[in-house]
Amino acid sequence: MSIAPAPETIRTRLSRVDGQAGELVIGGYRLEDLAPQATFEEVVYLLWHDRLPNSAELTKHRRQLAEERALSPQARQAVQAAVEQGAGSMDALRLAVETQVLDGPSEASESREAWLQQALRMVARMPVLVAAYARFRRGQEPADPPGDLGHAAAYLYAVQGSPADPEAIRALETYFNSVIDHGLNASTLAARVVASTHSDMIAAVAAALAALKGPLHGGAPGPALDMMKEIERRRSASGRSLEAETEDYVRQTVAAGGRLMGFGHRIYKVRDPRADVLSRAAEQLAVDPQRADFLRRAKAIEQVTLRVLEELKPGRNLRTNVEFYTALLLECVGLPSDLFTPTFAVARVAGWTAHILEQRFEGRLIRPQEEYVGEVGRRWAPASRR
Repeated sequence: MSIAPAPETIRTRLSRVDGQAGELVIGGYRLEDLAPQATFEEVVYLLWHDRLPNSAELTKHRRQLAEERALSPQARQAVQAAVEQGAGSMDALRLAVETQVLDGPSEASESREAWLQQALRMVARMPVLVAAYARFRRGQEPADPPGDLGHAAAYLYAVQGSPADPEAIRALETYFNSVIDHGLNASTLAARVVASTHSDMIAAVAAALAALKGPLHGGAPGPALDMMKEIERRRSASGRSLEAETEDYVRQTVAAGGRLMGFGHRIYKVRDPRADVLSRAAEQLAVDPQRADFLRRAKAIEQVTLRVLEELKPGRNLRTNVEFYTALLLECVGLPSDLFTPTFAVARVAGWTAHILEQRFEGRLIRPQEEYVGEVGRRWAPASRR
């Protein structure tokens, strides 16, 4: 009897994901305590330095991020070319990130400080790269956010060209904090593998972006919103109640073997704590009547979906996941659905860079063992005898 080799274990202090208990810990803090209260800059500092900053350190950290928040000529040309060729947002973002090698040496020294400076540059520039793509797509010039804005506020300003309301900024900041890191997911593992070879920061972040482009990893919030809009469209056409239309949609999708985006999770078996945090953040946006009505309809769709899933797939615990409330929250703050995945990257790049730093200076080459399941004992023969 063959014994499967044990996978190589990667040790990390950055986040702990407990799917059985439905818990997520970021840098030692429960997500529910950290995400709604901290600024994004504080959580970035926590991941990079293993502690929260004091007031002076936070002020310096915010200033350093703001100083690196600039669209280089090379990145501008790359994003513009991507838009002109009809490239998608993730392809444009990856291309723009790769241009950062032209803005300074990509080969960092052995110093952690040099790598940390590159991490700061990556986190600072990701929002302006995404925003530039969005504005070029609309035929607009990129908008430079004022230097005194925090990360979330600066991103919304760069996308919209004007200041966002405080409720939207706080909701987006809570979202950023909720998705900043999540164990060894596909994109984070890709970044760590590249970092383990002692390649450079930009290459590792580009690898993470390549993994994130795949719809099985980073593409669910957009389809979750599409599902809700399709149910609304059917309701308008049929004149039936939202609840009845939702139930029919869920039953038809399950019967056809389709997937209901925004429900179920490969890791979380009881609840996705990020969904709970984002649900409460979305509710705080309900001071606006239009947002409140949208959230009311979305929650009605959610409740019917959960009820029918429990009936059709009993015991599977297919709960609402982070993608469902990501879609609601990002829609409410005014971001278009084609920016949902790159907006995720604006937050997750902080986690990627923290893992890259950890792997580069504390880890070793990642080389997992394989279990060969192919044929053995085959004999070579020339083509004339095959």
